[in-house]
Amino acid sequence: MEKTIIKTPNNITSNPYRSRERSNIMVAGDIEMEDANEGVPSAPALRGGLTPDASRLFRVYKTVSAMLNKRGYMVPRDMREMTPALFTQKFGEHPSREALTILVEKADDETDQLFVFFPEDEKVGVKPIKVYTDRMKDEAVTNSILVLRVDITGYAKQAVQEMSDSCRIEHFKEAELLVDITEHTLVPEHQVLSPNEKAELLKRYRLKETQLPRIQPNDPVARYYGMKRGQVVKIIRPSETAGRYVTYRICM
Repeated sequence: MEKTIIKTPNNITSNPYRSRERSNIMVAGDIEMEDANEGVPSAPALRGGLTPDASRLFRVYKTVSAMLNKRGYMVPRDMREMTPALFTQKFGEHPSREALTILVEKADDETDQLFVFFPEDEKVGVKPIKVYTDRMKDEAVTNSILVLRVDITGYAKQAVQEMSDSCRIEHFKEAELLVDITEHTLVPEHQVLSPNEKAELLKRYRLKETQLPRIQPNDPVARYYGMKRGQVVKIIRPSETAGRYVTYRICM
């Protein structure tokens, strides 16, 4: 239905409390709410039909799946191509964080396995850490990632450090995994070198490790790839003259 817009002159005053009958005539600057929102998707539609909490977990789960895949772990296709509908079908409308637990292994070494845990507590303490490490020992897994709702306590951080000789536990806040930082247009391609590739690089250019530029272990991209001290990453940037520009950094 065609709608006529009538502008109200500035010198005409009106009583804001006077009731108005519904009609197909709208006064400019005073549009009915349903007309203003016409054609705009609802919030559930924008979230793929998921609740706010489920939508947040879905985004985190997708980023974790991509991160594991880029680290060289074998990630099932249904995880890599997860959709809101499949997420709901697999975990329900109100997903249990425990049900999101992931166990993967490296494509080139089936003994190199990694757990991803989604603790329920907003601030994870020592007790959940012990539960996870006991499970890791039972299944002979030495690497894990904790996806934290908010944070981890100081005592829990200390416990993780004390266990570093026998197992490695990384931790990310949910907020850090809502988007995949490696997909950002300003983040160049990163490739973590294998020990053999690192040795070949140093030999080819007659370099010592100390001569390579550094990347800190707490760098967001280094954390994303789970880099350890001594590992080297190849960084590929586009170049207008050479096509691409390659640099190397060592995690120190």
